[in-house]
Amino acid sequence: MMKRAWNKWRSGYMGRLVGESFYAQGRLYGVAILAMIAVAVTTAGSAYMMEYIVDAMTSPDLQGWAHVIALGVVLLFLVKAIASYIQAIYLARAGNRIVAEQQDKVYRKLLRHGVSFFSNNESSDLLMRTTHGAQAARNLIDVLVTGFVRDSLTLVGLVAVMVYQQPVLSVLFFVVGPIALLGVRYLLKSVRTIMQAEFKSLAEIIRVLQETSAGIKVIKVFSLEDRMINRMDTAIRKVEQRSNDIAKLQSIASPLMEFLAGLAVAGVLVVSTMGIAGTEQPSAGQLMSFITALLMAYEPAKRLSKMRVQIETNMVGVGMLFGLLDQDDTMVESPEAHDLIEGPGQITLRNATFGYQGAVSVIEDMNVTFEAGKTTALVGQSGGGKSTLFGLIMRFYDPDEGSVEIDGQDLREVSFSSLRKKISYVGQDTFLFSTSIMDNLRCSAPDASDEDVVAAAKAAHAHEFIMELPQGYETQVGENGTFLSGGQKQRIAIARAILRKSEILLLDEATSALDAESESLVKKALDTLTKDVTVVVIAHRLSTVLEADKIFVVQDGSIVEQGSLEELMKKNGSFRNLFDQQFKKHEPKAEVAE
Repeated sequence: MMKRAWNKWRSGYMGRLVGESFYAQGRLYGVAILAMIAVAVTTAGSAYMMEYIVDAMTSPDLQGWAHVIALGVVLLFLVKAIASYIQAIYLARAGNRIVAEQQDKVYRKLLRHGVSFFSNNESSDLLMRTTHGAQAARNLIDVLVTGFVRDSLTLVGLVAVMVYQQPVLSVLFFVVGPIALLGVRYLLKSVRTIMQAEFKSLAEIIRVLQETSAGIKVIKVFSLEDRMINRMDTAIRKVEQRSNDIAKLQSIASPLMEFLAGLAVAGVLVVSTMGIAGTEQPSAGQLMSFITALLMAYEPAKRLSKMRVQIETNMVGVGMLFGLLDQDDTMVESPEAHDLIEGPGQITLRNATFGYQGAVSVIEDMNVTFEAGKTTALVGQSGGGKSTLFGLIMRFYDPDEGSVEIDGQDLREVSFSSLRKKISYVGQDTFLFSTSIMDNLRCSAPDASDEDVVAAAKAAHAHEFIMELPQGYETQVGENGTFLSGGQKQRIAIARAILRKSEILLLDEATSALDAESESLVKKALDTLTKDVTVVVIAHRLSTVLEADKIFVVQDGSIVEQGSLEELMKKNGSFRNLFDQQFKKHEPKAEVAE
């Protein structure tokens, strides 16, 4: 049962890969196959020519033909050399195109997924599937093409020469061949398991490197170097061991074939000298042609004996690749999706309930409206569901029940592009691309002029520090802005959102990394630029939301209080408690009576 399921899985992915990639690169593979046929024919021809070469050197009757035979040999090997070159070039081009197309296809598939997909899949695993999976697809087709065309035809041609020259002696080859194939069969039992384990170990190496790069400060502060070294050493040792196991399995075929080839040559020598190879004693040329064909058949036969192992090895990577491509998109645009109709940008949640991966609901039956053109603040303890609300508004997730609407339109019925154009976002974890400051700013508005970019930077009070950098706006920021401070990164993110000029602006702790002076300046800029814009602010520092038109207190996935600052202060409820917790420490201490 398991074997049948495996064969079905393997043949399905193999057939799909050949049907898609091989067909798409048909012209390149067609040229390569024609060249392989030429290589196979000339290889067999070179073995056949050995009869005339030897006879011309040993027989006085044929010595006059030596120059003609020599010219024939030169032409034969010239054709073989040219065909080998063409085969290698076109095979490489087709293979490189397959790798590029598969990686492009996987990346496009990844971008179609929702945010939850990336939360549930480690980046190291995705990287392994994209890089090694695409390379495995290329290798698999190369193995199939070279094996079934070049090696098979070459072997057939050489066997034909052997049978033509010495039919009886050729029987030895047909005895040796099956023995070699039986010797390779057992290799397949272990190679799949070893390769799957090796992929996991390679993913762990990538994971450790990523965590080291992203968390180097934590590693240094807590002296975790030895722990990380142990993790990396363990992963490296596992990869090394499994690579050695694979090498051992793959290497068994060559010594086996060499030993059997030696037995065959020895057998040919013994049988030919015993005079039982046929009714007539073979000429020196015939015998040399036969032995040459037999020896030359060793290489294609060896490659064919390894072919099954190589197929099984690469099928693991191909399975990982197609496994990723075949996953259902976690966030799908409706087939009847339409663009958002122009409106002021009012956001409404109606009976919205949502929980991650079917877990306990983070948002529970919430009904709330963020008024258009107003600034609404979300406050409350961490884990209450504030950031989840932003995810629903940006349609990173869909509610399990209820709906999220903008200007009365259910977000599940509108196109992603029109929704994203409607919204600008600045998060507490600022992300910058590893490129220039200008490119990072302009990514939110690709058509913006340089003047517009500079104006947005000035509004976010980023222009001054940008101009102090070595190349100004063309300064490279490094991986995720590593060359900038936290406050500088956040001001660039704010400028990026300002440049987008969307009707809705979502700010998730957008000023958390700014000092008091910069925060004050940015707040003034935002006050000016958010006029007639729907602004929703998440803040734990209540000083950043005191001027909001309305404040919602979010607790355990529900709105427990709402109103203006004055109204909430009068209620002496949850907001007042939060306010007192943050501001009472600034009250002057009473003098202690002596």
